[in-house]
Amino acid sequence: MQRFGLGLLCLTIYAIFSPHYAESYFLTDEYEAQPFWYRCVFILLWAKVILYKYVSCWVIAEGVCILSGLGYNGVDQNGNHQWDACANMKVWLFETTPLFTGTISSFNINTNAWVARHVFKRLRFLGNKILSQVATLMFLAIWHGLHSGYIICFSMEFIIVNVEKQLQALVKDSPALTRLANSPFYPLVYVLQQFVHWLFMGYPLVPFCLFTYDKWLKVYSSIYFCGHLFFFAAYLVMPYLRKALVPR
Repeated sequence: MQRFGLGLLCLTIYAIFSPHYAESYFLTDEYEAQPFWYRCVFILLWAKVILYKYVSCWVIAEGVCILSGLGYNGVDQNGNHQWDACANMKVWLFETTPLFTGTISSFNINTNAWVARHVFKRLRFLGNKILSQVATLMFLAIWHGLHSGYIICFSMEFIIVNVEKQLQALVKDSPALTRLANSPFYPLVYVLQQFVHWLFMGYPLVPFCLFTYDKWLKVYSSIYFCGHLFFFAAYLVMPYLRKALVPR
């Protein structure tokens, strides 16, 4: 019942706010006439609201599995009964992580695990982890459908995740960035991380929800392809940041 209640809360949030943050607004002249910052912030808020639709479905379905007994997963080391066999959503991680990889790993858990096990690992014969990752994401895109928006969404996921991993490695290897991450100023860094995180979580979701190129291209053009520019620039500048910030 706890999962049902949580799912109902997420569904209520979606029901209340989704009429104010509908993807159809992206295609209006009113949206295009708004300032650039407004268009970006609207994408951020829209992404947060639209995902509650999926979160509510996953959490309520998990509750159904628990009540039917399908969610029983034995006992842990302390003898406590576990009911997470059908868990498909880590809501706390979803709400608090400032990382793209954190958000991706927080939802649709069983599908992600299935794809990793039956697609990604079986592509080991390619001999290249990057190629396996690209092929897996293309499989996911085609699995969702043949619209161009799915391909754009999952190709952006590939770019974003790889840039984020490089940045995480940079922070770990740089004494200055490590100190900043552990300093009293980190709450400010966290707020900035969350803003960038949700802005660019929304960016690939635009083509995912609009499907066809004439629609998502119109929206991307209105925000000057800022997501592509941001992450391609970050990818190009990362080696220079590593040289400047990581001692030899």
